[in-house]
Amino acid sequence: MITVEHLTKKYGGFAAVDDVSFTARPGRVTGFLGPNGAGKTTSMRIMVGLTPATSGSVRIGGLPYADIPNPGRHVGVLLDASAQHAGRTGREVLTIGARTMGLPDSRVDEMLELVSLSGTESKRRVRNYSLGMRQRLGIAHALLGDPSVLILDEPANGLDPAGIRWMRGLLGGYADRGGTVLLSSHLLHEVEMIADEMILIGRGRIVAQGDKRSLLAGRASATLVSSEDDAALGAALARAGYEPTPAGEGLRVPCAPAEVGRAALQAGVVLTDLRSGSGGLEDLFLELTEDTQREGHPVAATQQGATA
Repeated sequence: MITVEHLTKKYGGFAAVDDVSFTARPGRVTGFLGPNGAGKTTSMRIMVGLTPATSGSVRIGGLPYADIPNPGRHVGVLLDASAQHAGRTGREVLTIGARTMGLPDSRVDEMLELVSLSGTESKRRVRNYSLGMRQRLGIAHALLGDPSVLILDEPANGLDPAGIRWMRGLLGGYADRGGTVLLSSHLLHEVEMIADEMILIGRGRIVAQGDKRSLLAGRASATLVSSEDDAALGAALARAGYEPTPAGEGLRVPCAPAEVGRAALQAGVVLTDLRSGSGGLEDLFLELTEDTQREGHPVAATQQGATA
């Protein structure tokens, strides 16, 4: 378990992390989401003792990271896949880690197989690795000590679609076995597919947290629908008290998909497409962190116009 309480980090008058509190629990994947510069990496560096906090505390398994004996056996960390020694081979990186933790060299082979780095690839210098290979090596190093907690910063960077799917399966299985996963990203869709709970951060402060259902609770429902007779469907929806509007090749209706389906059934109209049209987590995320976005932000637009 990771417990963060009132964590704050200031650089002069700038608060990179501002009174952040949350808990990442065993058996769950917790997504730590925010735009670039929101404070995710700074928070994680504080968690593992690389950056001192101005105030507040972080405990992992009830202890500050610095007080955990042989921490690699308890906490797996990947903050920057490109920070590995470029002149060593992948196998050497893992072997040094294994011996530092008091693990047998056989553990290196297990991890290389787990992350699908071949024997030939493991003998190449890290400087010759692609970013995706470095991410795989970093994940292997994080899992080397069979830890109970994983802290991963942007682990999907550089992975192709198959690699991202592999990573989702790996981390989901780890959590299913009781592990605690804290996963940061600015790629909301990827984290949404695996995270049990999400923490949204902007300008160093938490702006929302909870599971997907609770985060979206209270947001207006909308449905996108098309049919073999949109005119008849639109009339049926209007009689039911809804006001459909044209959208693409169909209609957008301000109600839940079940209500649209019910109206279509009563009107005898065959539907060809029916799906939620609510903005979902991405729109919620952009709304809550609007003043941190470069694109579409009034200040950014002003600056862009001044430099055009």
